[in-house]
Amino acid sequence: MIDRQARDLPLDAHVHTDLSHDSAVPIDDHARLAAERGIAELAITDHVDFDPTMPAYGYVSFEDRERDVRDAASRWADRGLAIRFGVEVTYERAYEDEIRGWLRRHPHDYVIGSVHISAVSPYKASNVATFVTGRRLPEIVAPYFDEVIGAARSGLFDTLGHLDFVKRYLVPHVMPADLADAPDLYEPVLVSLIETGTALEVNASGLRQLPRETYPAPHIVARYRELGGAHVTIGSDAHRTEWFAYGLAEAYRHATRAGFDALAFRRGADRVTVPVPTGRLQQGDGP
Repeated sequence: MIDRQARDLPLDAHVHTDLSHDSAVPIDDHARLAAERGIAELAITDHVDFDPTMPAYGYVSFEDRERDVRDAASRWADRGLAIRFGVEVTYERAYEDEIRGWLRRHPHDYVIGSVHISAVSPYKASNVATFVTGRRLPEIVAPYFDEVIGAARSGLFDTLGHLDFVKRYLVPHVMPADLADAPDLYEPVLVSLIETGTALEVNASGLRQLPRETYPAPHIVARYRELGGAHVTIGSDAHRTEWFAYGLAEAYRHATRAGFDALAFRRGADRVTVPVPTGRLQQGDGP
């Protein structure tokens, strides 16, 4: 059973607020829940898109986002909650130069790079059935995984968000079990993370979505570690208050069972490590 109200964890590194187009949650609502449940640190990682056809393009200015997050950080610091100014950038190879320049001009504490589904994507609901017909699994996932590799190779991001988010859109045409039976498809993606030092995010949102497993699943987290992966982070990807910390403890367990005893994070300077309560989580106790 997935814990809907994880408690006493050090970090949720992926949280959305009303500064994103797809969330209506004020920062203080997430902060209140974090303080009540003992989640010690939050990264507010609202969406920024560079494709003008994507919904987060120009949605909120950098200046407004930074002001709102920094003000919230000041309000909540006395209650023992650390709030960091992050961002989730939609990576598209065609916009890499623009993303690079924008990030250089607009520093954040922490930067997630993610591949999302655009209006013209083959994985969009109106396109996916036709796209998968007659194609083998490697051909089906190649466009998505190629973009993920591009995001890692760009060197722009602290973390790659929800690495295999595409599986949300492939259900029921391709099921998570089909991808689980083809772990070799993930290896070029994992190698790109390892070679660039980009952290792997264990994203809990898939536990409340159709895949019913994290992005990526635990065996992929374990394989990343086996291949030499050294940097992992964890986020709930909450867009609503009822999703706050949903499945977060389960994502922590996937990381600790793979052998990680600390998370990779950044607070505006160099990368830092955030220790996790490995023993309690591995036993399945606690949160």
